[in-house]
Amino acid sequence: MLQLFYTDHFVLPLPAGHRFPMSKYQLLRDEVSSYIDVELQEAPLATMEDLLLVHDSHYVDKVIHGELSPSEQREIGFPWSELMVIRSRRSAGATIAATMSAWKFGVAINLAGGTHHSYADKGSGFCVFNDAAIAAKKIQERMKSHLGRQLRVAIIDLDVHQGNGTASIMQDDLSVFTFSMHGEKNFPFRKERSDLDIALMDGCEDIEYLQALSDGLAELEKVFSAEFVIFLAGADPYEGDRLGRLCLSKEGLRLRDEKVLQWCFDRRIPVSIVMAGGYGKTIEDTVAIHAQTIRTAIAYQW
Repeated sequence: MLQLFYTDHFVLPLPAGHRFPMSKYQLLRDEVSSYIDVELQEAPLATMEDLLLVHDSHYVDKVIHGELSPSEQREIGFPWSELMVIRSRRSAGATIAATMSAWKFGVAINLAGGTHHSYADKGSGFCVFNDAAIAAKKIQERMKSHLGRQLRVAIIDLDVHQGNGTASIMQDDLSVFTFSMHGEKNFPFRKERSDLDIALMDGCEDIEYLQALSDGLAELEKVFSAEFVIFLAGADPYEGDRLGRLCLSKEGLRLRDEKVLQWCFDRRIPVSIVMAGGYGKTIEDTVAIHAQTIRTAIAYQW
């Protein structure tokens, strides 16, 4: 059964009118709980040692002990609270757990995650700890004694916003390949350099997007022999997203997920999936896109 790791019961106490759609996580778990081919598990807590695989100790201490300045909290986009710390650690723990499960069964999913704007020394854009970067280094740590070298991990980031924090953290790490396909004119307005960046113009539709993705996967394979993939399956390239500025249909997003998963399956590369962004004009659209990703992934277990 496809293992899904959830954190939705750790809810951030956000002020009224806050634009982050926190309720989508509970709605998503409610939706997928009826699927017969999945197993829901509460996400474990990422340890301090896990966080320090990619994050600066001074930054981690400030988050844990509530010592972030007002400007640092504004850059993250969340007011500090103990629940913010717990949820952020659980979300990172969920991606670690999904990564370990995917290594055994081919695919597994974090029902949250995708916090790719977090840098080594700061949070940004609703991202506190960088779960994909942490999970990449964690599975490398686990596998090093078995392989005698670093496992080669590719992070395929198809959130509509560039994975700037991930690119920065991994910029000098030849064992992790960062591939981000995103809106050229969208946040973050100062981009970092991934190993492969594909920047799309506003209004990009299904056919153009899927061709760019095919080209990107071909380029990735040409220059990097991935042995594991972490896939950020953002719902925000959707045409009805408030922050996306692209024009993909739900069917286009299904084909996107299928293309990535089939690429991994054909090469026998395990893949862990995280939900990443989604800010639909209706929250039901965002939940439906995330749920569609999960339904698509069911067919790709080993």
